[in-house]
Amino acid sequence: PPPNVCISLPPHLWRRQTQIFQTYNTGEDTRKSDFAERIETNEDLFSDDGAPGSQFNVNHEIPGIGDKSIQDTASGILGAPEIGAVRTGGSSTVEINSKSSSTRGGGKHARVRSSPNSRLTVDKMRTKRPAKYGGCIPAILHALDTVDDLDDALRPWATTLTAKERSILLKEQHDWERASKLFDWFRRQRSHQLNVIHYNIMLRVLGKAKQWRQLQRLWNEMEKVGIEPVNSTYGTLIDVCCKGGLMEDAIKWLDLMTMNKVEPDEVTIGIVVQMYKMAGDFVSAERFFKKHRNCVSTIGDDSQKGFLSSSTYNTLIDTYGKAGKLQEAYDAFETMLRKGIVPTTVTFNTLIHMYGIDGQLEKVASLIQRMDEAKCRRDTRTYNILIFVHAKHDDIELATLYFREMKEASLEPDAVSYRTLLYAYSMRHMVVEAEELVSEMDDSGLEIDEFSQSSLSRMYIQVGMLKQSWSWFSKFHLSGKMTSSCYSAIIDAYGEMGYVSEARRVFDCSLQVKRATVLEFNVMVKAYGIGRRFEEACSMFDSMGDHGLVPDRCGYNCIVQMLAGADMPDKAASYLGKMQESETVSDCIPYSAVISSYIRCGNRGRAVELYDEMIALGVEPDAVVFGTLINAFAETGSVGSASRYVEDMRIRNVRTNPVICRSLIKLYAKVGYLREAREVYDTLESLQVGVVDAFASNCMIDLYSRKSMIPEAEAIFERLDGEGAANEFAHAVMLCMYRRNARFSEAYRVARKMREEGLMKEVLSCNHVIGLYSSDGRYKEAVETFEEMLESGMEPDDSTFRLLGSILTKRGVPKCGIEKLRKMSGGGGGEDRGAGFRAWCSTLRSVVGFGIGGFEALDSKYVTI
Repeated sequence: PPPNVCISLPPHLWRRQTQIFQTYNTGEDTRKSDFAERIETNEDLFSDDGAPGSQFNVNHEIPGIGDKSIQDTASGILGAPEIGAVRTGGSSTVEINSKSSSTRGGGKHARVRSSPNSRLTVDKMRTKRPAKYGGCIPAILHALDTVDDLDDALRPWATTLTAKERSILLKEQHDWERASKLFDWFRRQRSHQLNVIHYNIMLRVLGKAKQWRQLQRLWNEMEKVGIEPVNSTYGTLIDVCCKGGLMEDAIKWLDLMTMNKVEPDEVTIGIVVQMYKMAGDFVSAERFFKKHRNCVSTIGDDSQKGFLSSSTYNTLIDTYGKAGKLQEAYDAFETMLRKGIVPTTVTFNTLIHMYGIDGQLEKVASLIQRMDEAKCRRDTRTYNILIFVHAKHDDIELATLYFREMKEASLEPDAVSYRTLLYAYSMRHMVVEAEELVSEMDDSGLEIDEFSQSSLSRMYIQVGMLKQSWSWFSKFHLSGKMTSSCYSAIIDAYGEMGYVSEARRVFDCSLQVKRATVLEFNVMVKAYGIGRRFEEACSMFDSMGDHGLVPDRCGYNCIVQMLAGADMPDKAASYLGKMQESETVSDCIPYSAVISSYIRCGNRGRAVELYDEMIALGVEPDAVVFGTLINAFAETGSVGSASRYVEDMRIRNVRTNPVICRSLIKLYAKVGYLREAREVYDTLESLQVGVVDAFASNCMIDLYSRKSMIPEAEAIFERLDGEGAANEFAHAVMLCMYRRNARFSEAYRVARKMREEGLMKEVLSCNHVIGLYSSDGRYKEAVETFEEMLESGMEPDDSTFRLLGSILTKRGVPKCGIEKLRKMSGGGGGEDRGAGFRAWCSTLRSVVGFGIGGFEALDSKYVTI
């Protein structure tokens, strides 16, 4: 077996894998199948997002359609070896002959002949072309570069060009127009017959240049002259449309391929799976792969039919990963191993990134171990992924360790490596470490990109190092390389921390270089809003027109919501009107903000008018708008008005949510609508399965309590209590219900629990307990409760003194004396109020015969006021 593999494989698979390794790795003149040639550089079919502002390009090009598919093989773009195509190897060449140029794998054989040009190198031609071709190709390319007239440029080779040489010449043209002229020149020459490979090349050239009309014209010409498209033709068309953003057209080419019953080869399978993955249609990608994985067309040994490379499996694994199907991705990896397909570094990179993003760091460690066991060497991308994954999951120490390990492994960190770690340090305010990393980047000659520059500026600002932040900003500002996004990011960073003046200085700098855009104005308006400098925010927004700018939807949303949040609804409504005139209103969010503002300010009428205006303009309300209005009328107990919006919700098919349910339950409980409250409460429970809603449950307990429906109230209370959600309000309501229904034993139990568990934080609750005890003649417990109230620092209110006065009355204290005590404790402050409390305590002490230890604490509190 190959020396860099230590995965156990059956003998027949070792023979197959060894054959492939020999094909790839030896320098001998071993004939490669078209399949082997087309997957030779197919390491990756995908790219994954890495650190913010960057990409982990874990792979390269789609298999068989990159540069090497033409320059290193005898096949054209996605095409079969051509008739007469020649590949050099050592001092010999291989000429491919075929009875049919449009049939893959049939009737082909190789004839070895000596080549006098095999020793000719590019260096001897004195051409600027890279030394990647032998023979006469460098001279022809040089002529094409320097001579505009094709007849003059190609005259020395007009009758001797082979099919492969024509393919190379077409492929190596710098622009699509020159390639088209060359293609037309070949077409005019009787000695230069064009085949499907040449058409494949031109289709790819035109597709890369996004010349879709020319591409369609060439496709029509193929049909007219009888050039039958093969699977690689369709693969080319699908790929260029996909990369050109024409996903629908790519799918149409696939449908045409299926309709014409053309079976895809492995490269085409990879392209189609990639196409579906880019479109987010992971189900179709999986279905296509499973349908065609066992009927892959190859050239050469029939025993390898259906054999897929690691590249195709890498694509499939990545597709599963992006679909969130981690188990299926890992199953595909295990299938690779069972079939004897040796995983590559890209395979492991894909899996590590997939599991790392999902937070399965133990699986990541396991994959790293398997990668080492398989002798798959980690590359820079591997370490970039590991740094990103561990930084993302807040293990910055391990991320730093992998960065150091990468350098120790003689791998040079790239821009992504530094950017990822620099962002992680900046977000954690690790100033020293970040500055050391910047110094390393300077020593390595790596430029600080915009994203890193913004991150560092934000770090300095957030830690209060304003001098350093400004120095860092000035350095890049003076370089003249800052974009609008970078200026706006720094303005936003200053603004969020309340440094409005500094934000304005950065804004002025952006104006100086004449690069200010709507984005800078928007974040400056936001900064003024955070600083509550609303007049300046409005002035800044209004000045956009002076700079030739038109406010966008984001800017309008910002100013409207800022003013609405500051309870300036009329001002917000004026900007909302301008927003509507500019046709930038796309949803009900700005209306919702202004409606809420009017309701907070008590102007429900204007809120209703704004809602009606929104409906008239065709802006659809959402659950938030309905919830705001329903809650507003629930507060006032206006069932009719609230019901109107409930009906509107039903008509507009807006689904209710827990917030709306709580508002309705509050409304129905307030007005005593038992049936409606029950229905909404059941709806709320269906929306929050397994969750006990404390607010709604308290409302229902209160409603049942007022209707003396004790079993129903107890059922909800016990459920709340079992979940630990029974709060002070729920206990107080239950106490009042029991007291009202003369069930004193249950009431005393609740009161005792409230006192023991510290559920008497409000004066109202204390008054309920004092009232319970005083009504049943348990004056000692009433006074104890009063003592606890004083010790907790709560101030008694009029209701408290009224309850205490009833105790004194029952014990024979004259009303004039009680009234005098109330006057002493009710007015003034400081020592006067303290004197009143002392008088109450002295009287209670003498009447009930009970000392009050909490008096001194309360008294001292008022003395210091």
